[in-house]
This record gives sequence, C-alpha cells and structure tokens, in this order.
Amino acid sequence: MEIKNVARIVGLNENTIRYYSDNGLIPNIKRDKNNHRIFNEEAINWLIGDKRMREAGMSINDLKEYVDLCLKGKSTIKKRYQIIQDLKSQAKTQLKEAQQRVDYLSKKSDIYEKGIINNSQDILNPKKW
Repeated sequence: MEIKNVARIVGLNENTIRYYSDNGLIPNIKRDKNNHRIFNEEAINWLIGDKRMREAGMSINDLKEYVDLCLKGKSTIKKRYQIIQDLKSQAKTQLKEAQQRVDYLSKKSDIYEKGIINNSQDILNPKKW
C-alpha cells in the first residue's frame, strides 16, 4: 500500500510516517525496487500503535524503547507494563494540574462576570491592585 493511502487510513501525515519509518518505529518495513516503503498489515498495526502511544503522551525516545521491547517479545512484558504505568501516572498528574487550572479560571471568570453584570470596578486588572 502507498504511503498516501496509509496516511489516510491511520490518520497521520506522510512526513510523520516517514519519520517513524526512518527511526525504527515501524519495524521490518520493506521497500520496493524504487526504494518506496511498502506498508503491509503489520506495518499499519505498528503505525496505529505508535499513534496511540504518542496520543497518550509517550515521547519519541520512550516509544523507541517500547517498540524495541515489543520486538524482544514476552520476556519484556513486565518492563512494558511499567512503562505504561509510568505514562498513566504522568497523565493523572497532568489531569490534576489541568483541573486546577480550570478551577482557577472558573473563579476568575465568575469574578469578571459579576463585574460585568454589576458594572463594578476593574478589580482584576493588576494595574489597579
């Protein structure tokens, strides 16, 4: 399958797919006589996995390690599990931080809304503090 079609199927742009290919994130990818990448079902599966891990917040370096561990097979399951647990913990921390930002902005927004409704002083302007 051509890269253009793969990009559409997987939802990645062609440059990202090339980057992943060139950096070992699509293992054992074959090339045709014109040196074009040939994407079979396994290559597409790797791309889907790569995309999902990146969407989950995994860095490229960690993704490389993860792919390498996957290639080593069953003996690396515990290590891969730990990588996922660490990523999950990071995501929970980010979620908590995002919720704190939302809470702060909600309070600030409420103050602005009350100020608009009551046509009150500009108390949130640091120039007026």
